[in-house]
Order: sequence, then C-alpha cells, then structure tokens
Amino acid sequence: MVWGGTLDGEGRRIVGAEFREVTQKVLALIGTANMSDLFPLVGRFDFQGMVRRMKELMVWMDRIFNSVIERRRKMVEGGGGSRESGDFLQLLLQLKESGDPKAPLSENNVKALLMDIVGGGTDTSSTTIEWAMAEMMAHPEVLRKAQDELEQVVGLDNAVEETHLPKLSYLSAILKEVLRLHPPVPFLVPRSPSQACTVGGYMVPTGARVMVNVWAIQRDPDIWAEPLEFRPERFFMDSTSKCDFNGQDFRYLPFGSGRRVCMGIPMAERTVMYTFASLIHSFEWQLPEGRKLDLSEKFGIILKKKNPLLLIPTPRLSNPHILF
Repeated sequence: MVWGGTLDGEGRRIVGAEFREVTQKVLALIGTANMSDLFPLVGRFDFQGMVRRMKELMVWMDRIFNSVIERRRKMVEGGGGSRESGDFLQLLLQLKESGDPKAPLSENNVKALLMDIVGGGTDTSSTTIEWAMAEMMAHPEVLRKAQDELEQVVGLDNAVEETHLPKLSYLSAILKEVLRLHPPVPFLVPRSPSQACTVGGYMVPTGARVMVNVWAIQRDPDIWAEPLEFRPERFFMDSTSKCDFNGQDFRYLPFGSGRRVCMGIPMAERTVMYTFASLIHSFEWQLPEGRKLDLSEKFGIILKKKNPLLLIPTPRLSNPHILF
C-alpha cells in the first residue's frame, strides 16, 4: 500500500525488518524520560546523548527511504513498473514531478510523509491488534460472540472482506473497548500553546508542553461504570453509543481531538478492524501449553504489552485454502 510494488521476495523482507527495527528504536527513544524537558537550560549539552542517538537513527531511516525511492525510479525507468501505480510512494513521486508549482514537494517532503504514514501507522496498529487478541484470550465469551457475528455476516465458507466491516457492530464495539483500555498513544502527541491561556483554572504559559492523559481519562470511575472491566456492550448504551474515534466526546479520545486529531483514523479503522476480524474468523486461538496470559503494560510513547503475546492458531474455515 505504501511502497509494496517496489520490493519483492527477500528484498521486501530485509527492508521491512530493517524499517521495523529503526522505527522501534525511534519510538523507544522518544518515550525515554528526557532531562531537558524538565530543565530546558541543560538541553544544549545533551547529557543523555539523546540528540546524538536520534540523529543517528534519522540517518539510518533516511538511508532506507533513499534506497526505496531509488529502486522505484529505476523500476519505472526500466519499464518494470507503472507510473500509474496505486501505492503512496508512486503518488508522492508524481506530485513531486508534476504537482502544483506554487506548493512544490521536495524529496525531503516525500520522505517525511512516508515516515508519517509508515512509522505512525504500523506500530500503533499492530499494538492495538495485539491488545485485542490478548483481551479475547482473557474473555472467551466475548470472542465467541464476535465469531458468531462473523459467521452470520461472512459465513465459514468465506474470508472477511472490507464490505463486511460496516455490518460487524459487535466487533466494532470490541475495538472501541480495546482502545478505551489500551489507547495506543496514552498521552497523545504533546501540544504547545502559541500564546498563554487558562484551561480549567490553570494558566498555561506560551510554549509549555501539554500532554493529555487519555489512559487515565478513559479509566476514570467518575466517567465510566466499572472502568477496568472489559465490556464491549457499554458502547451499545444510550450514554456512550455515540462515542467514536473523531474526538467529539471528551470522555473517549483514543486518537485525540481538534485540528491535531490523528490523520490516520480512516485507515486505522479499516485496517485494524479488517485484520482483527480476519484473524478471529479464520482461526481458533490458544495459548501454548503451560503459558499464562499476561496483560501487563509497558508504558512509553506507545502503550505496548510488557511481554509479547504468543498464540497458536488452528484453522476454523470450512475451506482454509480460501485464505491463499
């Protein structure tokens, strides 16, 4: 979807693994406590080496993007690919070459947009799916209801398709509940006011770093009944049925709100739900023998599981070859 047509086979695997590695390192570094956030005057000295390490990671990521872009150019010039390819990379290169001259797109702009799309969407989406699968293991009765809905809408002789998603209301409620308990970015992206303002009786000075603790808001017992319980049915109640991902209800802000709301909401809604639906419709899942389910969290810029989820799949479709 982003640059899939540029690489194939071993090349795609190697670049994909390398990009995942550098992305995880960047996210881990961003989530590390930084002394200069508390004492701005010491920031120029980089005592923790964070600026140096981030520059090294950006050089690494830049090299990956340069390699992918150069391969795409050679592919198109050699007749091995179409200029009308439907992926993001080709679209961005076309805009760079023949876009609006009043708002030109540079090569650095192309790489920055690729980093936003891939870096901002892959780790958060995969983390959400992992939490969803973990909650299904912890609540088999919820999993059973979701699979019953999939059997009715999709059928055991079919694979999940995007056209099925709007009809899966219970599955949608499950993902809302997953994102309530496990928002992928628990403190959202920091804000900084362009001028001093007063919010809730507190004066916020110009340039201050403001973080919204969505994790705490969405577990607040004054707002949510039994907030620590995993109950997708809560999103069918009149009081919460209108909660969505667009940030219009301040009780529920997994993707933020306002002008800085996550731009990837439409893509996340489709890809996360499609992947999750496909996993639980196509397979039965169980923990390895002797392994206990662990729902411990690892806080950082992204809210991950402390220990990765390991599950064993068993095909459940009438014809497993439908998937291939």
